[in-house]
Amino acid sequence: MKISNLEKIEKIKVNMEGAKEVYKQVPISKRDGSPRFSFRVFTIEPEGNTPFHRHPFEHLNYVIEGHGCLVEETEGNMKVKKGDFVLVLPDEKHQYKNRSLKAPFIMICAVPKEYE
Repeated sequence: MKISNLEKIEKIKVNMEGAKEVYKQVPISKRDGSPRFSFRVFTIEPEGNTPFHRHPFEHLNYVIEGHGCLVEETEGNMKVKKGDFVLVLPDEKHQYKNRSLKAPFIMICAVPKEYE
């Protein structure tokens, strides 16, 4: 069993093409012995965004703080806010954008541990 506190987890800047002001923390991962999933927390600073990308696995998101939009290939921009859950299926092209000028957008992202 493991208990971790997000305030004590190192924030690492995401270094992917197309990422702007995005930071990642990994409070639970395969290194902790998790048999199936890793939990990551992404902080997108004001006016920042994740890359517009796709991958061969699903991820489950929960918005902890803020508001923004999820950009998707067929649906366009969909608003998301604190308290929303999002399922991104394998190979769905997507991007998160923080539309705030002042506050961060923070979300949990659960993925299969092989893809952390």
